[in-house]
Amino acid sequence: MGWVILAVVVILVVGWLILTYNGLVTARNRTQEAWSEIDVELKRRHDLIPNLVNTVQGYMGHERGTLEAVTNARANAVAAGATGDPAKIGQAENMLSQSLRSLFAVSENYPDLKAISAFTNLQETLTATEDKLEFSRRFYNGNVRDYNTRLQTFPNSLIAGPFGFKPFGFFQADEGDRAVPQVSFGNMPPAGSPGSLPPAAGPGGPPGPGSAGPPPQS
Repeated sequence: MGWVILAVVVILVVGWLILTYNGLVTARNRTQEAWSEIDVELKRRHDLIPNLVNTVQGYMGHERGTLEAVTNARANAVAAGATGDPAKIGQAENMLSQSLRSLFAVSENYPDLKAISAFTNLQETLTATEDKLEFSRRFYNGNVRDYNTRLQTFPNSLIAGPFGFKPFGFFQADEGDRAVPQVSFGNMPPAGSPGSLPPAAGPGGPPGPGSAGPPPQS
């Protein structure tokens, strides 16, 4: 009789291990899939920015600093994406968002530019991409929260470590990313004056955006 009870206990333990392991694998795969949606939107945004810079620089030649800020922010975002670290990627993408908002704020001073369909189409596409990115960010962070909670909850924590399950990092937006930059044109020096920016060089921007890839488990 005793061996029957022992066999039942063993079967229950093994069944629990299998169910728990499979549940953690499913949650991990779901989180990685959610990250891939962020990756797609980031790559789309990176692809659009060189076209945006090429379109506006003919109308905003003396706004070289603004254009270079966008180009450099994009390069930093692509480099951060190659690390796969959500914290680094989030910080770089926040800086890119701020530089884009500054560019669009400055563009309000150029009515001829706003009348160009290529510019308005790019602006609308980038805005739509930002909306999709925000949705993907929330979806990913929700999956990270649920997955990390499962890892830390007893008795799941008993097998999470031995089987190599590690928590994911959140992909956060800081307060600076949400703030709309304030741009003033009142003290802008005229083109050609000592304090003005030099004319923009030819079309620029780093080649080919990289893919962020799945985030590492910390």
